[in-house]
Amino acid sequence: MSAAVQLWLGAVATALGAAAMSYTILAACALRWRPRASRELPASVPPTTILKPLCGAEAGLYERLRSFCQQPCADLQIVCGVRNADDPALETVRRLQAEFPALALEIAVDPTPHGTSGKVSNLINMLPLARHDYLVIADSDVRVGPDYLQRVIAPLLDEGVGIVTCLYHGSPRPGLWSLLGAMFINEWFMPSVRIAGWCGSRVFASGATIALRRAALSRIGGFAAIADQLADDYRLGELTRRVGLRTVLSDLEVETAVDEPTLRDLARHELRWLRTIRTVRPLSYALAGVTFGIPAAILASLLAAASPATVTMLLITIAARFMINSRPRRVWPVFAQLWLVALNDLLTFSLWCWGYATRQVRWRQARYHVARDGTAHPIL
Repeated sequence: MSAAVQLWLGAVATALGAAAMSYTILAACALRWRPRASRELPASVPPTTILKPLCGAEAGLYERLRSFCQQPCADLQIVCGVRNADDPALETVRRLQAEFPALALEIAVDPTPHGTSGKVSNLINMLPLARHDYLVIADSDVRVGPDYLQRVIAPLLDEGVGIVTCLYHGSPRPGLWSLLGAMFINEWFMPSVRIAGWCGSRVFASGATIALRRAALSRIGGFAAIADQLADDYRLGELTRRVGLRTVLSDLEVETAVDEPTLRDLARHELRWLRTIRTVRPLSYALAGVTFGIPAAILASLLAAASPATVTMLLITIAARFMINSRPRRVWPVFAQLWLVALNDLLTFSLWCWGYATRQVRWRQARYHVARDGTAHPIL
């Protein structure tokens, strides 16, 4: 190898190591960042409809749905939607109907498809039952606190706001693969969201919570406008911003359940997330290589033949990475945590690379090809 090539590789490696180190330090610091409340909380919550698209009797579904039934709202309606009358999730909903007889807890059963997204088809079928102008959409795996509705509805009292979304953290079911799935959320994905929010970006939108007014939904063409989109939550934010409305990141953080029974389930789930990011934000996805701090710093050290500078940056990156310590990992012994971090980062980095291999994703039992415009097309 010529001296010029060695010099060039050394410069690239040093830049890569510095970027990985800087990002990891920033991610560790960003864990303490919280969005500011956009306005004071209202004394009472206006009439609100919560839309809960369901599919199957997921573990812990009763506790999660129950947390929404306990919201202090004088005129609260919850619409749970399924596509089949024999969906086992209905048993949980009927149990809650008996437990909260005064609550307007309604069920929509309708298999009518309106696009390639089963979730959005469900929402379209549920919307005719919604009685109120304030709408909250929340995935079935989310659990919330008693002040949830008050805090996500408050920003919508400003008519310049299009949607309100929020941060979330993963709470794993027992098992290694569920723990790694929660670490993917808590120690890779959410830190990147916090950094972006800290720097002023407001393009994030999560199915964990999206609150909006019915008028804003109508302005963008209703749910039909996202009926074929893989990243339906992201597109809702994007479309409302196109008509001049703001996206607000709430100061609230909710909990989402993580249940990954096998390595295959975990890999499929993370690949769907990664390929979704690649579709909606291709440049950000490409630059995300440095967000895998330890693998990127190791690569930099190898390219630079373990130069003192890159080795030093690798050690700093490792130290900073262990500061990104989510609650589910803290209960493990320190030695076990070393292996968990190494396994998680190597797996996630490998899946990020694999994310470039194809545009196919698996969602529940179906496979889709994701086009460059974000539309998902079933693979038969």
